[in-house]
Amino acid sequence: EAVYISDPLALYHVVVKDQHIFEEPDIFIMNNKAMFGEGLIATVGEQHRKQRKLLNPVFSTSNMRELLPTLQPIAHKLTSVLVAKLPDDGSCKEIDMLPWLSRTALDGVCQAILGYPSNTLEAVKDDEYTEALRMLSPLISKLVYLRPYVPMVLRNFSPYWSRKLVDWLTAPWIPTEMMRDVREMRRILEVMDSGSKKVFAEKKAALETSATLSPAGANHEVGHLKPSRGKDMMNIMLKANSATSSSEQLTDAELLGQTNVVVLGGLETTTFALSCCVYLLAKNPLAQARLRSEIRDAIRSTSLAQDDSSFCEHKNPPLNLSYDALMNLPFLDGVIRETLRFYPPLPHMSRSVTKATTLPLQFPVRSASGAEVSAIAIPEKSFVLISIVAANRNRKIWGDDANEGWDMPFDNAEVLPSKSSTPILGVKDSIRYPGVYSNMMTFSGGSRSCLGFKFAEMEIKEILATLMLRLHFALPTDPDVHGHVKEIQWELRSFFAPVVKPPAGDGVTPQVPFNVRLVREEGLYCGWQLKVIAQFAL
Repeated sequence: EAVYISDPLALYHVVVKDQHIFEEPDIFIMNNKAMFGEGLIATVGEQHRKQRKLLNPVFSTSNMRELLPTLQPIAHKLTSVLVAKLPDDGSCKEIDMLPWLSRTALDGVCQAILGYPSNTLEAVKDDEYTEALRMLSPLISKLVYLRPYVPMVLRNFSPYWSRKLVDWLTAPWIPTEMMRDVREMRRILEVMDSGSKKVFAEKKAALETSATLSPAGANHEVGHLKPSRGKDMMNIMLKANSATSSSEQLTDAELLGQTNVVVLGGLETTTFALSCCVYLLAKNPLAQARLRSEIRDAIRSTSLAQDDSSFCEHKNPPLNLSYDALMNLPFLDGVIRETLRFYPPLPHMSRSVTKATTLPLQFPVRSASGAEVSAIAIPEKSFVLISIVAANRNRKIWGDDANEGWDMPFDNAEVLPSKSSTPILGVKDSIRYPGVYSNMMTFSGGSRSCLGFKFAEMEIKEILATLMLRLHFALPTDPDVHGHVKEIQWELRSFFAPVVKPPAGDGVTPQVPFNVRLVREEGLYCGWQLKVIAQFAL
C-alpha cells in the first residue's frame, strides 16, 4: 500500500519531524550502495548522520566562492563552441542544446567536484572515464526492473558469491539484450570505480605531501596535481576530514562514495535544469532581453568599480562576475527559482514506513466515504510517495496560476521576495513547505535533502548567464520536408526529459532543439533600452 502526498504539513512530518519513521526504501539504499559505494544516498542511521555532519560545511558559501573560478572557463568554452557553429552573417542555426549542456555539466562536475581534467566540450572522443559517466544514467533507466532483486542478492549471498552470480549472469554466452545491458553496466561501474579511486589516491597523496612540506617546497607536485592549489570539492572534503577528530572521520570508502554520488547527482539534474531554463527563455524573448540587460548592467557596474574604461568599446564583454554579484542578480535568480519550481529535475521520491503512525494534513481532504479528514493512518511497511512536482504546483500555496508556469516576465514581488514590503513566494498564511531551497521541495528537506543544491544553483546561474550574454535562443520555426515544425514537450520520467512531439519527432529521444543566433549589435550596446522595453511590456 502507498499514500501519495504533497500536503505541506504531511511533508514536514515525513522529511523533518518524523523522518526516522519514514526511511529511504531498502531497494533505493541497496542499489545505490552496489553502484556508488557508501555515500550519503546509500547509508542510514548513525552512519548517515556522521557523513552529513562532516559534509554540510564542505558545501558552505565560502567554499562555493572558491569553486566558481573553476566553472567560469567551462561556461565560456561552451559559448565559444556554439558561436563557432553559427553563420557569419548573424542568421539563426538550429542546434540541439541537450548534448552540449550535458557535456558542460559533465566538465563542471568532473573539474569542480573531482578535480579531474576533463574537456568533453572540445574532445573529439570522450576518455573512458567521462564516457562511463555519460552512459550510466540511461543504463540505470533501462535496468530499472532489476532493482528489486539487488537487495535480495546482497542479503542472501556473500560478496564472493554475489560476484560469482554476476559473473555468471554477464557471461558472453547469454545473448539476451537484458544481459548485454547488465554486462555494460558492470563495465561502466568498474571504469567509474577505477577512475574515482585513481583521482582519490592522487588527491590524498598530494594532501599528505603538502602537509609535510616546508613553505619553500610548496610547489611540489604529485602526478598532474598541485596540492597547494587544489580548488575542487574532493580536495576540500579531504582537508575537512583530516581536520576532524578521529572518531568522526570518514573512511576512504565513505569519502569515495560521496564523490561518486555528487558527480552523478549533479550531471543529469543540472543538464535538464539548464535545458528547462533555456526553453522557457526561448519561449519569452522579452524575459530573455531583460535577463541579458541585467547581466550586462552587472558587468558594467563591476567594470566601473574597477575603473575599466574599455567596457563601452567591448563588443563581447566577458562574464567574470564574483560569486556574490552572480548570486544576487534578482531577475536571474527569479528565472532559476521559477524554473526549478515548475520543472523540478527529480519529480518524485519515496519513503518506507518503519512504524505505524498518523500523518496530519495541513489541508483536510475527503475520504472515500465522503467524510472530511485532517489526518491519515499510515500502516507499517507501507510506502509514501512524495510528489515534488505536485507540492511545487500547489495552488493553495503558490496561487491560482501555480500550474501555468511563467509565460511572462516576473513582476517585482516575485523577483525580489526578500523585501519586507512584498510577499514571500511560496508562503501563504505562514504555511510553507519544509524544503531547503526557496520554500519549495525541489531539493527536498531535512537531513536527507540534496547536499549540493548551492553548487547546482551556482553552476546553473554561471552557465545560463554566460550563454545569454552572447547568444539568443528561439523555438524552432522552420518546417521539415513534410511541413512539420518541431515542438518540444517535457515528458515526466525519472527526470523531466525534453522530446520533440510527433510527427516532427519520435516523442522518445531526449533532445531540445533551438534556433540560435548571435546577440545583435543593438542588444550589445543598448541594454538600457531593452530594459525599458521589458519594463513597459510588464
